[in-house]
Amino acid sequence: MIVDFLLIIAGIALVLYGADRLTVGASALARRMNIPEIIIGLTIVAAGTSAPEFFVSFMSALKGTPDMAVGNVVGSNIFNVLLIVGITAMVTPIKVTRSTVNKDMRWAILASGLFLFCCFGQLPLSFQGCTISRTDGIVLLAFFAIFMYVTLKTAKTDTADTPQEKKESAVKNVFFFVAGLAMLILGSNVFVDSASNVAASLGVSQGIIGLTIVAGGTSLPELATSVVAAKKGNSAIAIGNVIGSNVFNILAILGTTAVICPLEIQGITPIDLIVMGSSVFLLWLFSFTKLTVARWEGAVLTSLFAIYMIYLLSNI
Repeated sequence: MIVDFLLIIAGIALVLYGADRLTVGASALARRMNIPEIIIGLTIVAAGTSAPEFFVSFMSALKGTPDMAVGNVVGSNIFNVLLIVGITAMVTPIKVTRSTVNKDMRWAILASGLFLFCCFGQLPLSFQGCTISRTDGIVLLAFFAIFMYVTLKTAKTDTADTPQEKKESAVKNVFFFVAGLAMLILGSNVFVDSASNVAASLGVSQGIIGLTIVAGGTSLPELATSVVAAKKGNSAIAIGNVIGSNVFNILAILGTTAVICPLEIQGITPIDLIVMGSSVFLLWLFSFTKLTVARWEGAVLTSLFAIYMIYLLSNI
């Protein structure tokens, strides 16, 4: 037990330092290639920080624990919006572009809606035993392909509007990015394995572990990356990372996992899915008003996350 706690601390340290290196490398690469930072956040950084979710969900499905796989994605998306955006906004208000509100956030809402349809569409009253089939997975992957196409097309359109800055060494930037990504994945895996051992020894169910410990652990890269990016003045990467990760988690991770191994939902409740969908809509609403997620709005999101955690723990 003591060893697991020490490994948890080591995992957190790796994630925090890795997030700093990843942000430095991604920002520099964005400037060097004249690509808007929001695009980097929505694609490269989002994909990199979502790697732990993919690994955990994929292996959970293969090992016959689909609740862990689905709970990881649902819990991670809730963590991303309520806790990560909440904490980041309380550290420093997040500025959001009109394009992000009108285009990118709508993709996150669409992804959540598709996931809800996959679950509620089969059994409207109770989806206990509902299965996310291979067909559902193919549909999710098809929408992910469209998302990537639209995002990359936007990058080409916006390149001309990106200010020219001093270009740094490409080798150095790539090294920072790869090293940061490696530390993020390694640190998250160490954290998740150790935290899961602690939770399992306490007799907590797989569904709760997926929604809490595993989701929290695999969301550490998004949390660290977003906070560091915001403090460095790269709010576009911070919000793009969260939005992109949510889209990746549902469309790419669940889509790929379901195609390889259909996911039967057992321990995830309608409340969990409603919280996930509502949190994305609330983020869009906060961003739409003044194109800024203010500190008090971050406090609201964080408070809602705390209430949700209390609800989960009270139903163990």
